[in-house]
Amino acid sequence: MLIGEYKHTIDDKNRLSLPAKFRQEMGKKMILTKGLDKCVAIFTEKEWKKIAEKLSDGSMLAADNRSFNRFMFSGALEATVDSLGRVLVPDFLKEWAGLKTKVSVIGVQSRVEIWNEETWTAHKAAVESQADALAEKLGNIGVL
Repeated sequence: MLIGEYKHTIDDKNRLSLPAKFRQEMGKKMILTKGLDKCVAIFTEKEWKKIAEKLSDGSMLAADNRSFNRFMFSGALEATVDSLGRVLVPDFLKEWAGLKTKVSVIGVQSRVEIWNEETWTAHKAAVESQADALAEKLGNIGVL
């Protein structure tokens, strides 16, 4: 399971050193794509295949399905971790997420997310301030 929060940097060649724990669990090949809430999402190949299958099950006739598929697949690419544990974050994904030199790398169970450090700090604070209300909503629908 991918969990935890780490502070890292993206070097001048757009390479990010992934936390060793994440590299160990994810392997050498992974998929990077535009994540929700303006982050970069990283999936293992296995997890990406599951997502792709679920997305392809939706009707092509439904505009929302087409739009979301375009969002997810057009912003995706295969990446390989180099011998030093770094992954290349392409410019278009850096721009999408507003990534600068300092980033937060977080584990979200089945994926890793890369956030602009300031954006993550603000997002985390907003979620933490409403955690009780969110838990209650999830409880009401049987999630917790």
